[in-house]
Amino acid sequence: MKITFLLLEAFPVDGTVRSTFTLADELSRRHDVELVTVRRTTDRPVLPLSDRVGLRSLVDVRPDAKVPWPHAARAERLTAEPSAIVHPEERSYGKYSAWTDERLTRFLRRLRTDVLVTTRAGLNLMAARLAPRGVVVVGQEHLQLGINDSGILGEIEEWYPRLDALTCLTSADTADYEQRLPAGSCPVHTIGNGLPTRVYPRSRQENKVVVAAGRIVWIKGYDLLIDAFARVVEKHPEWRLRIHGDGPRREELRRKVTRLGLYNNVRMLEPTEDMEGELAKASVLAVSSRAESFGMTIIEGFACGLPAVAFDCPRGPREIITDGVDGLLVPPEDAGAFAETLIRLIDDAELRNRMAANAVASAERFDISVVAAKWERMLTSLSTAPRRDTGRR
Repeated sequence: MKITFLLLEAFPVDGTVRSTFTLADELSRRHDVELVTVRRTTDRPVLPLSDRVGLRSLVDVRPDAKVPWPHAARAERLTAEPSAIVHPEERSYGKYSAWTDERLTRFLRRLRTDVLVTTRAGLNLMAARLAPRGVVVVGQEHLQLGINDSGILGEIEEWYPRLDALTCLTSADTADYEQRLPAGSCPVHTIGNGLPTRVYPRSRQENKVVVAAGRIVWIKGYDLLIDAFARVVEKHPEWRLRIHGDGPRREELRRKVTRLGLYNNVRMLEPTEDMEGELAKASVLAVSSRAESFGMTIIEGFACGLPAVAFDCPRGPREIITDGVDGLLVPPEDAGAFAETLIRLIDDAELRNRMAANAVASAERFDISVVAAKWERMLTSLSTAPRRDTGRR
């Protein structure tokens, strides 16, 4: 079976890129797998990609990129024009243009593959409209349905029924999409992200460190985490919080740390290529998100033997963490309760060690071999079933 994955950008450090690379690598052990990226932004991807997986781009936006004659003038003109196909409410609309419209349209209409997997709303919608009828088209949703604005929701209702299947990261999102789409129009499957199969470094539960990682944006709730940790420090001044990540709220949070007098206890650290090593240096994982579509950091922390303390926010954490077994769930956005829960784990080493062991066992549910097997079953079913009349050419 030939499987083609379509990404907007395959080159930066990004959760969708990471999970797609991992899945493509595992499926390439048994299938012909290719990754196609709409935009090429650097010479090579930051994240490692298996040699078994092909990679090509549709539009090269590197500063020194040359478009072959006779397309150069046309490419320059269309690049300056906004996309007329992608909805303006698509969260990465600014990365599309009239030139990506043309290149994507040509790519989709001439596509020769057994399965096309698209990885975000804008690409799902284009594939539903333009992919050849003989291609099985699976749309992936990495974000919650409710995060979309009304215009995108309208397009989802109109065009997603032409997909052969849709995958969501949580059962809650699956239920939302099934309610939004006409009954029986498009099967929706719950398939979470997977962890690469390898030996992970293991926390020894000896370091007095709480760790968090992710984009430094409002939705991740690091302002709430810092407030909570200020209360932890009052009782346990020897403990440290390390927040790994980058984003627009980074300096604002630095100032908050200084204002609260936490500069000896809280460190804002750059993203690292060895996040697993940093996780293993800690004893507790903190997940302070106001909303979380899945929670890749949680399963990575589990693999490294970290119990998680997380807000019981919409979607992800509650479907990964078994409260009281491998982590503890806290009422959403309640910094005081978060502090009390961290202190509980800090005070009770026996509880922390028991949850750490359970976390390692929980991580096995998300091994990429388990996740890929779900994909294999779904794709086999779709490829052998009678083709639906999707309206695609």
